Amino acid sequence: MASLRSMPQRPWFWAFAASALAFVATIYLTDGRGSGELLSAALTFASFSAIVGIGQMFVITLGPGNVDLSIPATMTLSGTLSLKFMDGLTALALPGLGIALLVGLFAGTINYLLIRLLRIPPIIATLSASFLYQSLAIWSNRGLRIKPPELLADFTTGSFAGIPNMTYVGVLIAVAGWIVLEKTIFGRWLSAFGQNTRAARLSGVPVETVRAATYVCSAVLASFTGYLLASFSGGAALNMGTEYLLISIAVVVIGGSSIAGGSSNVPGIWGGSLLMFLVVSMLNSYGLGAGVRLIMTGTIIIAIVAAASGKGRAA
Repeated sequence: MASLRSMPQRPWFWAFAASALAFVATIYLTDGRGSGELLSAALTFASFSAIVGIGQMFVITLGPGNVDLSIPATMTLSGTLSLKFMDGLTALALPGLGIALLVGLFAGTINYLLIRLLRIPPIIATLSASFLYQSLAIWSNRGLRIKPPELLADFTTGSFAGIPNMTYVGVLIAVAGWIVLEKTIFGRWLSAFGQNTRAARLSGVPVETVRAATYVCSAVLASFTGYLLASFSGGAALNMGTEYLLISIAVVVIGGSSIAGGSSNVPGIWGGSLLMFLVVSMLNSYGLGAGVRLIMTGTIIIAIVAAASGKGRAA
């Protein structure tokens, strides 16, 4: 009973509670029609948001000013190059995944070098780098939409035991992220970096190694998502990652991670991802357009950031 009473105090609780409320509201608006389809879609699309959100969470944990704005372009470049390499051949699915992960390694390294060597603030560095990645995607794509291998498309759109395959992938990534943060020395280093970088350096934490690994991790997860999303949607589009810029930040904030750094929350990423999709579905049920959805998303983020800042001042 004590554990149940303490549930509302956990950072991820309210994200899942709001998701459940949005689900019930959407079902109510549609008179209960398509509840199974809605749940399946929510689990599928929340998986993409959760994977990129976990990468963004790692970066935000580094502390104020750290955010990866190159995620959408990295996703696009990864999806474009991997599908172009595979050219629809199932035998090249795993090498194609290797290409995608190499794109992430490249993007993460470039992001870090811009920050470290040129002393560019992370927001400006990753935003500037995103133009490079997007340009490479445009150059390599040349307006073509190459279909993914059939086996890969079937996997990303399929399900097992009634649960979408992408949900299993997203949960596995989340579990791995939780283990890294909670059970490894890197996780302790990352938290120490975000709480006080100078103190972490003086205590022997290899701060630049941690920063580099974090930006590479974010880019690799973004490129992996691009590979999966391109396969799921039947091809890579040049705007395929656009909506994930706002979403990747929103799910971190909504999920209960500290925007000041030093504290992260992996379960909350899933709660935030489900909420974002279900809010959009609910607004669609009202017949509201994309502009209203963006306003609602921004309002949710502002409200949560304001609440978090208020708690910090009160403490």
